[in-house]
Amino acid sequence: MKSLKTANLMPLLPSAVSVFDPDLTLLPAVAHKLDFADHEAEVPLHVHRKGQLILALHGAVTCTAGNEVWIVPPQCGVWIPGGVAHSARATENARLTYLFVEPGAVNLPESSCTLSISSMIREMVERLARERADYLPDSHAARMARVVLDELAEMPHERFNLPISSHPKIRAIADALTADPADRSTLRDWAKRVAMSDRSLARLLIRETGLTFGRWRQQLHLIVALRELASGEAVQNVAAGLGYESVNAFITMFKKALGSTPAQYFAQRNVSPHPART
Repeated sequence: MKSLKTANLMPLLPSAVSVFDPDLTLLPAVAHKLDFADHEAEVPLHVHRKGQLILALHGAVTCTAGNEVWIVPPQCGVWIPGGVAHSARATENARLTYLFVEPGAVNLPESSCTLSISSMIREMVERLARERADYLPDSHAARMARVVLDELAEMPHERFNLPISSHPKIRAIADALTADPADRSTLRDWAKRVAMSDRSLARLLIRETGLTFGRWRQQLHLIVALRELASGEAVQNVAAGLGYESVNAFITMFKKALGSTPAQYFAQRNVSPHPART
């Protein structure tokens, strides 16, 4: 353990929200690249006038916006409309690209969602991130931004979110399972903890999240698994950390949810997670 004196000498990393303010420009779209090796992993609650698309080039980031938790997996992006307060936590190896979109510049969803992102959009956003945030309206960067926005509006939605609700009892369960996703307590166990009958809790979950308890917890496991695998964690360790009795049981859940094993999923997206049995 580092001594207090040594710890005090360590430089403090800047917050990601302190290095770039997208709302200083009225341009339709600006991009910014961020390496979390140089920034705090925790991004505090904040809000932009501009909408924000978060793309993970490497590693992963988990966002909380409204009453939902979102994971940014490879080849996808999380869209957060302007005016929506959000926070995030990135893995230490995360490298992200942000695309900030002026309200009304393009017809994008009015609520947060995960979008599938084509390789072309990804490359063009990275290219736009190398441009100044005050490029001229008739410049090459402006034309590139217009194409990015037009293409982005055509991208399909994915389901990489966990509805958590603002209801205090649902939020308490979500916080507990996020802190310890290996907890295998049953619906009845949780009902006792939050002083409800199991039937009442079951109805509350469906009303607040649209999911049964089993589906809701599986979605939480999927989000945690994608984040950890993208950060380089081995499949065996992820399975154990989620409380699965075997690696095969975890892979079965993953394949049922996403249509492929973890190795296949990341290979299809040209990402190499930590070598592990699949």
